[in-house]
Amino acid sequence: MGIKGFFSKSQSSAKAKDETPTVQSPSPASEEGASRVERSEHFYQVKHKIHSRLLEELNLQALEDLNTNEIRPEIASVVDHFLRDEKAFLNSEETVALVDEIVDELKGLGPLEPLLKDPTVSDILCNSYRNIYVERFGRLEKTHARFLNEAHMMNIIDRIVSRVGRRIDESTPMVDARLPDGSRVNAIIPPLALDGPSVSIRRFAVHPLKMNDLVKYKTLTPEIGEFLAGCVQAKLNIMISGGTGSGKTTLLNILSGYIPGTERIITIEDAAELQMQQDHVVRLETRPANIEGSGMVSQRDLVRNSLRMRPDRIIIGEVRGAEAFDMLQAMNTGHEGSLTTIHANTPRDSLTRLESMILMTGINLPETAMRFMVSSALDMVIQASRLSDGTRKITSISEVVGLEGTIITLQDIFIFEKQGIDENGKVLGRFRPTGIRPKFAEKLELAGIPVPHRLFSPDHFGE
Repeated sequence: MGIKGFFSKSQSSAKAKDETPTVQSPSPASEEGASRVERSEHFYQVKHKIHSRLLEELNLQALEDLNTNEIRPEIASVVDHFLRDEKAFLNSEETVALVDEIVDELKGLGPLEPLLKDPTVSDILCNSYRNIYVERFGRLEKTHARFLNEAHMMNIIDRIVSRVGRRIDESTPMVDARLPDGSRVNAIIPPLALDGPSVSIRRFAVHPLKMNDLVKYKTLTPEIGEFLAGCVQAKLNIMISGGTGSGKTTLLNILSGYIPGTERIITIEDAAELQMQQDHVVRLETRPANIEGSGMVSQRDLVRNSLRMRPDRIIIGEVRGAEAFDMLQAMNTGHEGSLTTIHANTPRDSLTRLESMILMTGINLPETAMRFMVSSALDMVIQASRLSDGTRKITSISEVVGLEGTIITLQDIFIFEKQGIDENGKVLGRFRPTGIRPKFAEKLELAGIPVPHRLFSPDHFGE
């Protein structure tokens, strides 16, 4: 579709006075740096006036059918006419930025759009309409991007959550959603957020990371990577533990890539974000309650239903509640090779959290029975951590050996040994085996996966 019918008659006649817009097309460099340039209050006032005028004069139905490249020349022309009519003075860089931001307002997510286009940004954190932070290379930094006011920010939040069939208002003041690229979004608004709306966006890489990328970033060694791939192929039940931003979901995505394409995979998540690479995948997502307070579908409901779907593998994006009981039951009743993540600071803490989640079901199991269930279900716990310099490491890989008395026995197979910090603040250390050969090594060999003895030798160090 062309641009005919895009503007109303009044705008079309104004446009006819001067067919050649003076605003130049933006360069890629200007888009990448847009969030790092501080704009004046005058700039935002001009932008608000033009945006309001466009909403009055645009044919919004025609706008929906046009792509960004078709809209940009028209917006550039409108901006040029407005600046002349209002005698508003902006330099060429500000004018180009103004066109970009208005296009983002109409077709994207406003001031968040340049940040979403920046491949170096991993997290976007909006503390208020004025304060927007990003994480680059593991470090937080404040940007000069901002919303016009709280109402503007609320409009963008509504646009995000409505795309996935969710809502946010005073009766439901917090919500989880996702962007089309799979990035995870959490929004919380007053009265729960005292300083105004807050948005947190966990970005997904445009190109999903592979095991080679983790080796390149020194998150683990090539030998450890091959070992973990073999554990997935041999159908071990694996839980990835770690804190916020430690790379749990990224590692889960990478490990899931080693599941054979011949197996049926069921994924269960609060907000869908896993990037499965196989064809035979059924993706399930929870549903919040409706405005009447009914219709909620929890992760526990989905885990129960998945058992009736003939799964070869069950992958739970993050276990955080009563679904832990059903997940462990599934692992203990023939659904081998299951993968999940959990928030915890150490492997031992992760097992304690699982016990707490079982209690959330209201089932009064004896402590020994709970721990036996956990120890018999899980084969391995991988601990992921974000270090003080912003880098992410696999800090330990532990085998769940079994139950000794009333205590679950864990033994470390590989650990990351910290050795200090250099003059640039970078954490120094090395990966090393502990010298313990895991009991499940025999299971790997029976699956045809070679497990050389030297891999577990204390003299076999990784970089």
